[in-house]
Amino acid sequence: MSEAGSRLTPNELRALRRYNTPTIANAIELFNVRPRHTGFLPHYIRCLLPELGPIVGYAVTSKTKAAPPGPDEVEQPDLLGDYFRYVASQPGPKIAVAQDLDDPPGLGAQFGEVTATIHQKLGCIGHITSGCPRDLDEVRALGFQLFGLNPCVSHAYVRLVEFDTTVTLGGVDIHCGDLIHADKHGVCLIPHSVAHQLAEACAEVERRERPLLECCAEDEFDLEEYIRLRQVAHTKIRE
Repeated sequence: MSEAGSRLTPNELRALRRYNTPTIANAIELFNVRPRHTGFLPHYIRCLLPELGPIVGYAVTSKTKAAPPGPDEVEQPDLLGDYFRYVASQPGPKIAVAQDLDDPPGLGAQFGEVTATIHQKLGCIGHITSGCPRDLDEVRALGFQLFGLNPCVSHAYVRLVEFDTTVTLGGVDIHCGDLIHADKHGVCLIPHSVAHQLAEACAEVERRERPLLECCAEDEFDLEEYIRLRQVAHTKIRE
């Protein structure tokens, strides 16, 4: 965990699941803790099961390859067992985050029905990869969320290379224990420093947007009033 004592309560996690990732991102901006163009994965790492809704959990990390092993690659027969023990030992809810090391990524799937099932048994609620999962129907039936480039057909020569390490997906570093909110819009990292206040900030974002939407809903729309309300909302945000 990046910061000791920073874990959210079950009620706080449920509160964050009520919001979508754009609202989460807008709420994080209120705290001015990072540049606005950082802290989320690029659009091409997308939600593959959008109907399952948002997930919120803590990252458990790994790196994988699916290309044929090279002649100098040393087999690590105990690595997968050690990885499962690592995942099991981390507090949940957990999201399995994997960096696909192949170039280009997506040659073979680490996650399908079987791998999702064991990870769910170990307390994971979803998987995020810079590669491609498979078995979408079967994984959907589990209620287990998937994010990646696209679905793929085969697992090819997929194998674990490393775990419990910093991974990089779409140019964004993710560490074991990072807090993640993800839904059909994409994947957002939540800074631990604002996590406990974030649900309240999301409600504040909605309160600030409501007058703008109500203004637009009027039969006789007043553009100048809309501009005034927008200026008020953004002045509050800067404060």
